[in-house]
Amino acid sequence: MAEKYPLNLNQIMLAEGRYQREQRALLLSPVGEMTVKVQPILQELRSQAPLVHCITNFVAMNIAANVTLAAGASPAMVHAVEEVADFTPISGALTVNIGTLSPAWVASMTKAIDAAKASDTPWVLDPVAHFATPYRAKVAQDLLAQGPSILRGNASEILAFGGGETAGKGVDSGDSVDAAETVARALAQKHSCVMAITGEVDFVTDGTHAARVAGGSPLMPKVTAMGCSLTAVMGACAAVAAPFEAAVTALALFGEAGKCADAQAKGPGSFQVAFLDALSQVQPEDLDSGGLITWL
Repeated sequence: MAEKYPLNLNQIMLAEGRYQREQRALLLSPVGEMTVKVQPILQELRSQAPLVHCITNFVAMNIAANVTLAAGASPAMVHAVEEVADFTPISGALTVNIGTLSPAWVASMTKAIDAAKASDTPWVLDPVAHFATPYRAKVAQDLLAQGPSILRGNASEILAFGGGETAGKGVDSGDSVDAAETVARALAQKHSCVMAITGEVDFVTDGTHAARVAGGSPLMPKVTAMGCSLTAVMGACAAVAAPFEAAVTALALFGEAGKCADAQAKGPGSFQVAFLDALSQVQPEDLDSGGLITWL
């Protein structure tokens, strides 16, 4: 005998996606005088374990998935063009990383972004080394024009979006975070998105409000795909909070875990393992009490 109200897996997951978006709306705190507490955001992330749809590069897939799991969310590395439009709406957030581009991947990114916008799903853009080639630059500009909730990049990537000269080399930044702050504010206002610049001390702005986030370790740039993994965690935070607060929370979580891992690591290899352990062990109250965040 058939159930009166049959449910299938897709219906359940769609309901979960709606629930995550409703809970995120509850965390949209006014930020007139910036004294936001990020502790509740990490608590909510771990309580919900939101599904994060990650379209990321081949190099980053494994570490990004493990980092996202350690942070408390549920990653899914789904990039086939035939399914992204169905998968994005059942996710709490979408992240798009252009590290290993091809036309097929760009088609998937575009389709997933369209689905995210149609379903009010937040999405994060990671324009990896978009200044390196004309093809990469055009793809990144086209994706930025689609209006991400958050754009995360290093200083060279942000400066290049502003049309300036950069000292970037491949995926590595050759510019300081300070040098890109003005451009980041302008881009945030122009595209109505949050800009997060990562470096020795990170900078986040929505064009009006801003924050700096310290912490981390000098070993982080020695481990491949740490930035890509941060983008995935930023998506997880965006699934449960407003974009500005989500970006700050993800950076603070990485900053605190990086500090803890640095104290134990002997080099890049042991740092990666220690970092995963530290991510899972950071307590929500550590983010607000550790002096990591300076609200501007």
